[in-house]
Amino acid sequence: MKHIHDTNAVLPIDRSRELHLINEALARARMDQELREAELQRRAYHVRVARRMRRRAEVASMRARRALAIAVM
Repeated sequence: MKHIHDTNAVLPIDRSRELHLINEALARARMDQELREAELQRRAYHVRVARRMRRRAEVASMRARRALAIAVM
């Protein structure tokens, strides 16, 4: 353990504790980034599914209109 000498006080510095805290902060930041990326992937997936469903509905609507037009003729 080292000491920093100040005119007012002597502060102990535990380097292994500092490194541990830095590693914890890095791990938290990495986890936060991974959570953000996972959320973006989930959103992108839902957008793709919604577009696919919309397209299927449009195709079904066109088929129904064509069938109705043929039936009316």
